[in-house]
Amino acid sequence: MSEYLETLKFHLQSLELDISEEDTEEELVVVNDEDRGLHNLILDCEDPILIIEQAILPVPDNPGDLYKRLLEMNRTLIHGAFAIDGETGTVLFRDTLRLDTLDLAELDGSITSLELALAENAGELLEYASR
Repeated sequence: MSEYLETLKFHLQSLELDISEEDTEEELVVVNDEDRGLHNLILDCEDPILIIEQAILPVPDNPGDLYKRLLEMNRTLIHGAFAIDGETGTVLFRDTLRLDTLDLAELDGSITSLELALAENAGELLEYASR
């Protein structure tokens, strides 16, 4: 196991987040905490960066103004952004952090940004998911 993965796991433990899955060969973990809105949050050590990614909803068949709204929502985010995965047709939250300087505060900031983004936009995102 790499030093980066060990550091990441230590920080997640400090944030009281349980790892539900772990792949030491791929150097990634999956975190779930329904109370915080985290559902299959993937944290992937891809030296030199940590990729933080959570699927939010499938892109609807009729997205309407979804893309515009995601860009508007991105403007309010502290860290990370909503993005579209063209291969899977999924709206996701994504953030990246440097692994060699990763500290607890910045990891917490990224995860909190995701929590706030979901809390502030949940109703609207659910409307798009039902299309």
